[in-house]
Amino acid sequence: MSLRTPPRVLTVAGSDSGGGAGIQADLKTMLALGVHGMSVIAAVTAQNSLGVQGYWELPPEAVRAQLDSVLGDIGAQAIKTGMLASPVLVETVATALAAYPAPVVVDPVGVSKHGDPLLAPEAVDTVKTLLLPVATVVTPNLWEVEQLTGVRVESESDLRRAADAVLELGPRWALIKGGHLPGEPVDLLTDGDREHLFRAERLDNRHTHGTGCTLASAIASHLALGDDVPGAVGKAKDYVTGAIGLGFPLGDGIGPVDHAWKWR
Repeated sequence: MSLRTPPRVLTVAGSDSGGGAGIQADLKTMLALGVHGMSVIAAVTAQNSLGVQGYWELPPEAVRAQLDSVLGDIGAQAIKTGMLASPVLVETVATALAAYPAPVVVDPVGVSKHGDPLLAPEAVDTVKTLLLPVATVVTPNLWEVEQLTGVRVESESDLRRAADAVLELGPRWALIKGGHLPGEPVDLLTDGDREHLFRAERLDNRHTHGTGCTLASAIASHLALGDDVPGAVGKAKDYVTGAIGLGFPLGDGIGPVDHAWKWR
């Protein structure tokens, strides 16, 4: 690679036609943080500020071909997964990533910001048994924690119990996102031994579409840039907090975070 070639990060996720989440948010985040973003599209959504009107999975052979094409020629210093939709797509992606020597950030996408399902119920077990064991970091929100482990988080004191339950499924690190708890938002990162709490002020902004995708992509970007997991998560949190603070209205519903906030 040329000395001018930036670190490369691959996102494997769904396309968001509204541009606020999914592949589009991932690539914007990667550009903002100085890495070269690449994409494997697993599903296409019809989506806007009001919700997800529909989604269509790509055939597994198309997803596998994209993975083989990018990783076989260009390579990646980090990989991020998002919406994978179905058991066969989860299995296809997990099998490919298990054989590739780069850190993997798994955002176990279950529903959209509007509450629309993005993962078939029968795919949850495949995520647990095949995808999470290949994850360097998994970044569930509280609903996804309950979907994956049955643990319900109702206060900050429940975060470690939730993280331990997630770690039992095989990832090296669990980042439990506590933004939906009352009070000051706090996220817990742990590998079972080390524990880090990340706090941020509660921002008065409802335009938060794409926060989960953006955070996971930012973590992957900083891992590709050479940070360790706690360092990457800390920098990613700072970036996402700034992006939420400058989230803007779009359409008639929930607008996106501002991925370009550092430039504006």
